[in-house]
Amino acid sequence: MAASKSKDKKTDAPRTDESRPITGQRGREIQKWGTIARLPIGLSEKVCTASVKNLNQTLADTMTLRDLYKKHHWQVAGHTFYSLHLLFDKHYEEQAELVDTIAERIQLLGGLAVAMAADVAEMTKIERPPKGREEVPVQISRILEAHERIITDARKFAGDADDMGDDGTNDLLISQVTRQNELQVWFVSEHLVDQPLVRAD
Repeated sequence: MAASKSKDKKTDAPRTDESRPITGQRGREIQKWGTIARLPIGLSEKVCTASVKNLNQTLADTMTLRDLYKKHHWQVAGHTFYSLHLLFDKHYEEQAELVDTIAERIQLLGGLAVAMAADVAEMTKIERPPKGREEVPVQISRILEAHERIITDARKFAGDADDMGDDGTNDLLISQVTRQNELQVWFVSEHLVDQPLVRAD
C-alpha cells in the first residue's frame, strides 16, 4: 500500500514543507527512571531491578573515572608528561568502552542507564577533584582510589548477581569490569615506585 501524502487542511493540496524538520518537541517519558521494561530473557523483574541498580552505580563510577583520566591526560605535567599523557588517554578509551558495555547490559535487562553528567555527579562514589591542575602523584593517587572503589563494588555486585542467577551481569562485572580495572591499576601504580631516573643507588 502506498504511503499517504499529508495535505493542507485548508486547500486540500499536497503540503510543500514535508522535508522540514519538526523541532522543539517535548512529550511524556515513555519509561520512568527506576522501572523495568521486562524483556524475555529468563530473569524476573525483581532480579533485573537489583542488577540494574548495581550496574548503574558501576556505570556512574566508571564514567567518572573515564573523565578523570581525560582531565589528567590534558593536565599532566613534568618529566613523565609524554608517557602519562599517552597512558591516560589509552585508559580513557578503555574506560569509555566499558561505559558502553555496562550501559548496554542495563538496557537489555530492561532498565535505564544513567547518562547525563549531572546525574552521574549525584550518583558517583568517587571524590570530585578540583578544577585546577594537580601534581602527578596526586593525579595518580586519585585514579588508583577510583579504581579500587570500582573493583570493590564490582566484586560485591558480581556476588549479588551470582546469588540471583544473573550470570550475564556476573560475567560482565568479573571478566570485563574487574579485570580491566585491575590491569589499569598495575600500569598506573608502577609510576609511583620511587626509583632514580638516571643513576642507580
